[in-house]
Amino acid sequence: MLIVLNYAGVVVFAATGALAASRKQLDLIGFLFFAAITGVGGGTLRDLILGQVPVFWVREPAYIVVCVVTAIVVFFTAHLIEWRYRLLIWLDAVGLAAYSVMGAALGLAASGSPTIAMVTGTLTATCGGVLRDLLAEEPSVLLRPEIYISAALAGAGAFTAAEAAGLPSYASSAAGFGVALALRGGAIQYGWTIPRYRSRPGRNADDALKKR
Repeated sequence: MLIVLNYAGVVVFAATGALAASRKQLDLIGFLFFAAITGVGGGTLRDLILGQVPVFWVREPAYIVVCVVTAIVVFFTAHLIEWRYRLLIWLDAVGLAAYSVMGAALGLAASGSPTIAMVTGTLTATCGGVLRDLLAEEPSVLLRPEIYISAALAGAGAFTAAEAAGLPSYASSAAGFGVALALRGGAIQYGWTIPRYRSRPGRNADDALKKR
């Protein structure tokens, strides 16, 4: 299940990177670059933090091949998709859900700590999308009002809690994937958000100095 989720996450995130390249009307090399950066970016950061070097795509070059194939397919088919941005954000939601579980599983296996598992799950699920948006000069997923990082954190948390409860790996994976996808999907479809900071007027600087 975890291997399937890992490959699924790479494929889906690579597709979102290639779709971002299509929106910028880049050439095939641009598609390959965006697909690879988005597909393996989060997992690369995860492995570096956990000290697992060489990173996963160096140990298993098939992941890079998957990114290349995905980029080529999108290059020749993206023009057939009318609502490419809508597809991009939904594919991103699926990739986020898969990677939140995969990152948490690897963090838990490497450290034995539920806290580290939740951190690595969140980083794995979100960093690829952040890199994609930064390079494509799209509005960053971090700055959008709807739930994004919280969905990855919840998915990683659900997986970790299910593992702690002794559930089978497939059940833990399904729980984490389902929670993350439900939250992110609700945010896309219904605009779900969490409370945001509201600015309040501060004290006048002169009054603050007088009270010192």
